Amino acid sequence: MKNYFWTLDVIFLTPPKIKMPTVVLGGGIAGLSAAYYLRETAPVVIEATSRLGGWIHTNKRPSGTLFELGPRTIRPAGAPGANTLNLIEDLNLEQKVRPITRDHPAAKNRMIFAKGKLHLLPNSLSGLFQTKAPFSKPLAACAWTDFWAKRKISTDESSFDFIKRRFGEDVAEYAISPMLCGICAGSAKEISAKMLFRSLFEAEQKHGSVFKGLLKEALSAEKKAANADQPGKLVTRAKTERWSIYSLENGLENLPLTMAQKLRESKVEFKLNDPCVQIKFNSDSVRLLLRSGTSIEGETLISALPASSLAPLLKEQHPQLSRALSEQTCATVAVVNIQFKGNLIKEPGFGFLVPPVEQKPLLGVIYDSVCFPCPSGDTVFTAMMGGHWFHPQFTGKSPQELASVAIRGIQDILGITQEPVDVNSVILKDCIPQYTVGHYERLDEIDNYVESNRLPLHLVGSSYRGIGINDVIMSAKLAVDKIKRQSSG
Repeated sequence: MKNYFWTLDVIFLTPPKIKMPTVVLGGGIAGLSAAYYLRETAPVVIEATSRLGGWIHTNKRPSGTLFELGPRTIRPAGAPGANTLNLIEDLNLEQKVRPITRDHPAAKNRMIFAKGKLHLLPNSLSGLFQTKAPFSKPLAACAWTDFWAKRKISTDESSFDFIKRRFGEDVAEYAISPMLCGICAGSAKEISAKMLFRSLFEAEQKHGSVFKGLLKEALSAEKKAANADQPGKLVTRAKTERWSIYSLENGLENLPLTMAQKLRESKVEFKLNDPCVQIKFNSDSVRLLLRSGTSIEGETLISALPASSLAPLLKEQHPQLSRALSEQTCATVAVVNIQFKGNLIKEPGFGFLVPPVEQKPLLGVIYDSVCFPCPSGDTVFTAMMGGHWFHPQFTGKSPQELASVAIRGIQDILGITQEPVDVNSVILKDCIPQYTVGHYERLDEIDNYVESNRLPLHLVGSSYRGIGINDVIMSAKLAVDKIKRQSSG
């Protein structure tokens, strides 16, 4: 009788256990990409929330207007850009691509707000040789400054200090600082030059001069290009039509949604609303315990979680790795989508950025309706606020309060007097990793630990080697390629 009840306990009380070849942790674009590249083995994807796609989130309004709450465009350039285009082609989304060519105002015209007004950044060769506010000399003079600047032997330094040394304070203050506000919502005085400007940084370290080094690297790149793989049809089209950036019909969220649909067709299992609470590595496997009590065991784990979210899951068994991962910080950004009646943009462009030295609440504003016209002909903006400066500036502020700040800021800078017809405001907590000085050294520490302890763990996503969509998709592909090599070897 005692044995009988023990059997019932095992049946009804023991958490279910699932054995999989590969487990993917995180259902954002990096995790979905990893699962897609592994779809023939039908991995399981674990996502803590109720939706897939991560920070890529399109909000279709009742009017038909698309509000992008996260990333909205992708660049086609370079090997990572080509890889994403190949993926889009493989997903049969090539007819849904909405490109912006290099001669489009959204590609040519970028502005910064400085010293009380908007300034169009040079967008032609002749413009580089003219002195244009807020710069005190032509940007072409940067080459001369770089030529005379002394080389500083260093493993890393802040982007601001590096650019100031090589090209001058004007460029650091009014070009690079606002650019990093747009890229990662970060402070140029803390973001790693080696990470964000790796080719420039390494050019100085190897050749003593940025421009001299870039020239030598360009000549070498031409030789490598001759041996490059045959590009796909969409890559060829992007080059032929001279795309600058692109999005997808019905919004960029169409990419992760289509990927998730294809994965379900391939019998990939999704576990939503069930966060992982613990990870344990064994000699030849890894076990994940979920909040529901479900235990999932796999031969390999691909983590697409932010490094800071993965860290506590490993703390009990691998405290050193957990500490290294926890050193990655993230910025919180307020995103406010605003629609005004009619066309109110006098100077079309991609939008404008605001240098931190201006001490304005806005990081930047995207002219969405210039990039992709609104069906109603209305003006649509996306304002970004906070980032590195979110705390204490906006601590405790509600999304509605932040929307009011964004609306007033846009009205003041662009001289708009009317009130918006539609507004959406969200606070994206810890959404953008901050690659602070020493980031590469921290990556080396993490990689060396994983390798030396032979952990069946592969790290993908924006916490490590690039925050752009192309970067995180490529990180997933490289991880899967490595898994396939290891399994076949």
